[in-house]
Amino acid sequence: MEYSILANGIKMPMVGLGTFKAENGASCYDAVITALKAGYRHIDTAMGYGNEESIGKAIEDSGINRSEIFITTKLYPAKIGYKSAKKHLLESLKRLRTNYVDLYLIHWPSANDLVNIHTWQAFEELYDAGYCKAIGVSNFNIHHLEHLIASARIKPMVDQVELHPFLTQTALAKYLKSENIALEAYGPFAKGKVFEDELLKSLADKYHTGIANIVVRWGLQKDIIMIPKSVTMNRIISNFDVFSFALTELEINEIDNLNLGKRLYTDPDNCPFCPTKEYEI
Repeated sequence: MEYSILANGIKMPMVGLGTFKAENGASCYDAVITALKAGYRHIDTAMGYGNEESIGKAIEDSGINRSEIFITTKLYPAKIGYKSAKKHLLESLKRLRTNYVDLYLIHWPSANDLVNIHTWQAFEELYDAGYCKAIGVSNFNIHHLEHLIASARIKPMVDQVELHPFLTQTALAKYLKSENIALEAYGPFAKGKVFEDELLKSLADKYHTGIANIVVRWGLQKDIIMIPKSVTMNRIISNFDVFSFALTELEINEIDNLNLGKRLYTDPDNCPFCPTKEYEI
């Protein structure tokens, strides 16, 4: 396992299981159990995924000590706000069957910077109280972060964003590095488009591995935390087999050059469900 050391010294496993669209119930439960048996120690979920209950039960049933598992959850976009952030983390903790999460993220930014600031104040207080070992954001662009950091007492430790070979987020990555904020990628397989790319196919053949492994390895060597998502058991297991080989610098640059700068998921600056007002102030 490889780790990212966050700004507060917390060790965050650099490969985790993404659970977006993993349905609550047997499918999600089995996926988490399979991942933990395969060696994963990082599970990424969100209030909005609706599967925290299954994840909590799987972690509890796994028999693995809670302290060995890194759990990330996120505040539902429509529940942004100071009081709401506090209330809904406590509800997430009950569903996850734990008294803390390792990382709590604002899932989407508001276009209203003041809303983000108020929500972040709650995150800082939750962190101080020990309900989360680290705090961060998701889908925040540079301008969102600049406004937040200007008034923050504690700087975000992670920014989880859409990132894959066709959207390398170069400017954001540079900014985050300058601020000592870890970069985390969701959607690393670009909704399956990576599996159609000839360069990635050739590298997979060279290293006798899968295209998914090439993409995850590419991210790891760029100091990006990767959270590939699957509920297919053999894929969950194979996606974790990324520690036995390394790409060359030339190959990393070749993959970087696949960048098209185009999003496949929602643009945080043009987000139809991102709230502009606070809830339960």
